[in-house]
Amino acid sequence: MSLNRQHSFWGSLSPLGGLTGAGLLIMGSGRLSWAITVSIGLFWVYGFTTLAYVFLYSPMVKKIMPVKGKRFLFISLASFWGSLYIFMFWLISPFAALEVFILLLLVPLFFTDSGIVERISSSQDSNHDIFEYVPETFSQAGVLAGLMIAMSIIREPFAYCSLSFPGSSQGMVIIMYFTESSFLPIRIFASSSGALILFGYLICLYQYSKKIIFPGDNS
Repeated sequence: MSLNRQHSFWGSLSPLGGLTGAGLLIMGSGRLSWAITVSIGLFWVYGFTTLAYVFLYSPMVKKIMPVKGKRFLFISLASFWGSLYIFMFWLISPFAALEVFILLLLVPLFFTDSGIVERISSSQDSNHDIFEYVPETFSQAGVLAGLMIAMSIIREPFAYCSLSFPGSSQGMVIIMYFTESSFLPIRIFASSSGALILFGYLICLYQYSKKIIFPGDNS
């Protein structure tokens, strides 16, 4: 994996450019309530894991940290913050947490493949410069979360005739409902195959827009 920084949206390692996080996008966009829950988890895990890792490898603490096994430490940190988020969300709404339990378990795994840990570990800059990676981390989480919410807003009305928010004893609150006779519902979007069709259409628009905005740029 290249250690060079890339644009969070237009880069070749972005969710649409390099299909990074495509599985999470497809599974998490089934309902708006799922997308919101997973999006908050993305910011939580991405943000706190990066801050913790930057602190552990700051000039003051770096001397006592192991030279080898940095990636395993990074995975452990991401898993810890992910588990803490699941636990807190379960205390607030157990059914909502159960609905996206598998998706929330996947968030630390997607983050460990983001390339942030490699760039921080290889950096020889000062602590102030290293903290520049924190906005980059939030940018990556924001792009993935934004795409997931956007897909869910399109997908849920076509699939379930509704829009939902996380919460309540049922796991979600229906904030908007469309009648069955409406032209909107198309049940195929409820399945993964329908999500792949929508995802493929978005990728086509993305590639077309990228050629116009960044002609000849493959980075």
